[in-house]
Amino acid sequence: MKLTINKNSAKWMQLPRDVLVGHGVLEEIGDVCRDLKLKGNALIVTGSTTKNIAGKRVGNLLESAGCCSAETVLTCKATKEEVEKVMEKALEVEATFLLGVGSGRSIDLAKLASTRLELPFISVPTAASHDGIASSRASIVDNGISTSAQAQAPIAVIADTEIISAAPFRFLAAGCGDIISNYTAVLDWEFASRLRNEYFGAYAAALSRMAARVIIDCADSIKPEHETSARLVVKALVSNGVAMSIAGSSRPASGSEHMFSHALDKIAPKPALHGEQCGVGTIMMMYLHGGNWQEIREALKKIGAPVTAEELGIEDKYIIEALLHAHSIRPERYTILGSGLNPSAAEKVAKITKVIN
Repeated sequence: MKLTINKNSAKWMQLPRDVLVGHGVLEEIGDVCRDLKLKGNALIVTGSTTKNIAGKRVGNLLESAGCCSAETVLTCKATKEEVEKVMEKALEVEATFLLGVGSGRSIDLAKLASTRLELPFISVPTAASHDGIASSRASIVDNGISTSAQAQAPIAVIADTEIISAAPFRFLAAGCGDIISNYTAVLDWEFASRLRNEYFGAYAAALSRMAARVIIDCADSIKPEHETSARLVVKALVSNGVAMSIAGSSRPASGSEHMFSHALDKIAPKPALHGEQCGVGTIMMMYLHGGNWQEIREALKKIGAPVTAEELGIEDKYIIEALLHAHSIRPERYTILGSGLNPSAAEKVAKITKVIN
């Protein structure tokens, strides 16, 4: 009996090969490159601030290790134009691999540029503000609209908790909000599976929920300038990235709460951090799902993340407007928002959950 394999049913999963998390692990970047057989010309993608925090050091460490030469490109925004700028620089210096050194933007730009150039890239986060550090997704602004683009996962993640714990605590708290938002993302995914027969990956969903549960259970112990807190959050963010790679989409970590955040990015004059907005969105979406939104709110409060519009620095009216438009952000992604809330329902959910007064 001949076994016939349907190649179309095969699922590709891209996962980081090397993951280093801990105090001073940046010093091991040369060893990581040798382990991965990365040689030639490295291009470091970083920002003006993160260059001084870690970018210069990465370049010096690579050159002193003798495995490659290093060039740097500074970026300012996560836009399609900046991706093209990074690609042009990579071609100019004949880069053989890229490194994204930063809190999010630089990693996403390196991720997309390396994907299009078919080059490997290493993720070197300087803050733990969102789950893009290890995922195969990248957030990019195209024609003024924030989109989530498919990309390759990093071949390695080097997360130095000495550097990450020294970053403003607001970034770590935002990372916690992004992780906790897994709860409603998975509920939305299950909802779409039942109502639209969308593929649902139980393993990816379980991994995603576990990461969120760990952060909620440890909310009391997540404190500023504690490397143990940074280590915990980074590991959960890496788990998020792995869950998305296993699922083949951002479904395990992005649902209605992320759509709310993206709507705020478009509507609010001065949006808050992505993870902060996702955390507040999770409170409201958990209410819509009929779940324990109070637990979500309490955990975010313990961590020190925003739980109200005032704490986000965003006026109440923009919260309502974002709730009304959130369903249209990714119309192909079915969530608890369905075809949209009406104004009275939007105001009700925001008031009951105490996001607005």
